[in-house]
Amino acid sequence: MDLTLNQANSYPVSIPLYIQIAEGLIAQIASGELTPQDRLPSERELSEELGVTRMTLRRALGVLESQGLIIRVHGVGTYIAEPKIERQMEKVFRFSSKMQERGFNPGAKIISSERIVADRALSMKLALLDSSPVYSILRLRSINKEPVMLESYAIPEERFPGLDRYDLEGRSIYEVMEIEYNVSILRARQSFEPVIATTFEAELLNIPVGDALMLEKRLSYDEDNIPIEYGVDRYRGDRFRFVTEAEPLDL
Repeated sequence: MDLTLNQANSYPVSIPLYIQIAEGLIAQIASGELTPQDRLPSERELSEELGVTRMTLRRALGVLESQGLIIRVHGVGTYIAEPKIERQMEKVFRFSSKMQERGFNPGAKIISSERIVADRALSMKLALLDSSPVYSILRLRSINKEPVMLESYAIPEERFPGLDRYDLEGRSIYEVMEIEYNVSILRARQSFEPVIATTFEAELLNIPVGDALMLEKRLSYDEDNIPIEYGVDRYRGDRFRFVTEAEPLDL
């Protein structure tokens, strides 16, 4: 590594030293000087190289770890993490096709799949009569066998009878809707908010309890503007980045 405090010292002196160090490392990751799976020097070596205390260095590394930029393996070392996957917030996300486009091998595992009676709130969302049957499906999504997202779907049975007979681990649910039922999603109303992983979510996603997740709630509509799916997805915060495009301000 070749990082000096001079690189980070373009900041005002009021900026804490550990932040300056963290920003210097982040800049090297962004520029490609540090690449995924690169191993950082030991804390002793790096603190000596930078001329700072190990406590200051640890605080700097803590910043990078909280942003998902490094991975610490106890007894082994600290490594640069894989880059986050961009998720465009203004579009319906087709996990399988988007992961394949990026060169990943997407996977799906059914955690639960059952036919339930919709409660009043869900019936209102999906424009159903009270107590209408819906399919409730929870899937764990992975890339290259690493779990990265939990998907939860509520889908009206009357619109998609027999949906549970299809291979929903080997096929995209949206593909099944389009090919088997001739129903396509035209638009969706989506909301995003940060949450922390529960014990249940952490076990499935193989992350510590309390790690950051992005919660997406989605109501999807077909060409006739009829709601056909209510989804609740939880993305690992260390593996995804959420982006959007902004239009010019109306003056």
